[in-house]
Amino acid sequence: MKKMIVLSAAMMLIGVSCNQTGLRRELNQAVRLDSSFDQEVRRLMEQGVELDERQRQARAIASVFARRTNPERAHKLAALCYLKTLGSDFMPLDLAELALAETGSIGLDPTAVSPKGAVGVWQLMPYRAKSHGFRAEEMLDDEKCADAAVRELACKLDMANGNLERAKKLYCGVGPEADAYETKRRRYRRELLRELVAPLQMHAGEPRLAFGWAS
Repeated sequence: MKKMIVLSAAMMLIGVSCNQTGLRRELNQAVRLDSSFDQEVRRLMEQGVELDERQRQARAIASVFARRTNPERAHKLAALCYLKTLGSDFMPLDLAELALAETGSIGLDPTAVSPKGAVGVWQLMPYRAKSHGFRAEEMLDDEKCADAAVRELACKLDMANGNLERAKKLYCGVGPEADAYETKRRRYRRELLRELVAPLQMHAGEPRLAFGWAS
């Protein structure tokens, strides 16, 4: 129940435009429900620009996801990209592009199962899900699948010696299939970036923001 309330609060943050003061007030109301989440958000609020950037990315993600699924589900998945990357080495965009590369062509279907047995929106293989403390069937749950995907990407980042772009390719595997996956992932990333910069282009008189994400 606590997780659902926190997720709902994150969805509200994505859907409603607000200034930094309003953002801090709404976050303070939501994060009291979960002390670990509270600590992480408080830490990030000290880096106000980054937190605002995460929120801005989540809104762009929701718009891109909504082209492939219904708006409510798009906002839920965008909120998960926002929440599950808090305190990690990743930004919401990193998790979103993996979801799009894995299941974007089939509507981000939570019940997706690949011919090889990978499950869920982020397509975790059963043995990889188990390595992160989940059962294979739990990958049908978007939140658990997102959690496992972040852990899996972190493992790949270690394998790639900190190279995030290589880690994302390793997320799929190796060989020709991974090469095709990487081409698709980059295409989706360009779509996300276009959506992200579109609001800035509407305010030509405002200074351009420096983006801090990798790859």
